[in-house]
Amino acid sequence: MSHKHENLIQSIFRDPISANIHWREVESLLHHLGAQVESLSGARVHVKLHGHEDVLHRPHHGNTLDRSGVKILREFLARARITPSLFEAMKDRAKDG
Repeated sequence: MSHKHENLIQSIFRDPISANIHWREVESLLHHLGAQVESLSGARVHVKLHGHEDVLHRPHHGNTLDRSGVKILREFLARARITPSLFEAMKDRAKDG
């Protein structure tokens, strides 16, 4: 995984919640992680990752997620076992294996 994606995961899970996360970077991360992303009507996006599904919302005004959007994304990623600490463990296993 690139440092860009790694930094994005750190930003998503950083407190206080950031309001400066661009949707196109989130989509890139999701695709990189192997998520299935399907556009629904309006700003809704159906995402399936590691057996977990959710409907996320693209930003309505502008290209950055608001704090509530980041919180929902954070919760979805955590359910799919993508957190900074779990990601580090996966990366370490990949190096060893």
